[in-house]
Amino acid sequence: MHYSNLAGAFFALLLPVTTQAAAVPSYATRSIAGVSVVDTPIVRAAQAFAQAHSADFAYKHIMRSWLFGALIVKHNATLQGAVDLELQAVAALLHDLGWDRSPASPFITSDRRFEVDGAFAARDFVLGNKASSKAWDERRVQLLWDSIALHTEPAISYYKELVVATVSKGIQMDFVGPSFGVTQAEYAAVLRQFPNADFKNGVNETIIWLCQTKPASTYNNWQQEWGQYVGGYEAEAESHKLVNVLLQGLH
Repeated sequence: MHYSNLAGAFFALLLPVTTQAAAVPSYATRSIAGVSVVDTPIVRAAQAFAQAHSADFAYKHIMRSWLFGALIVKHNATLQGAVDLELQAVAALLHDLGWDRSPASPFITSDRRFEVDGAFAARDFVLGNKASSKAWDERRVQLLWDSIALHTEPAISYYKELVVATVSKGIQMDFVGPSFGVTQAEYAAVLRQFPNADFKNGVNETIIWLCQTKPASTYNNWQQEWGQYVGGYEAEAESHKLVNVLLQGLH
């Protein structure tokens, strides 16, 4: 399939971002794959939660996305003074809960896009974490939700708050290679610890699964192209084309 071409065109946009005015908290850190990352109870809990609800290929993608986002901040002085790295960590770690293919997953709906399922699941996780929920006010929770819900839409997320844009860029770097100041050596070090050999097949299988199990959530967005691998999908998708929906009532 044409996934590599689609990902390259779709994820490699370099757009400006809006500013985010807020004091950046200081956190304890640890090193993973040579990358300094936040080490707080909520981040540890989010990492464990993500691993418990992710296929192995997805968990490695999640970890790479977190580390790439942290590296983006490391290489950008503006981001260092503006991005809440605990928020970035939790958003990156929980961004693909909507890919949970386990039977009776508590996160998966029949009609919402997987990004939205993941955003709601992450919000519920944070608000349900009694040890740290007081630190997550309404604004912070909204930024978490936006970071996850918009992570596959760079034409929108890159214009949002800096933390939202950074989460999106870190995730997208896993598709397109080192960018945003991250070096080839840094990128390779992350891949050594979290290999991506199974990533392409895992993504393909997951998006096809979404087209099979919740097709309404895939019409009129980037996932629709995977519908060509699902019997009967394209005929049904035709009736949901946005141009037809918008114009059918006009005279």
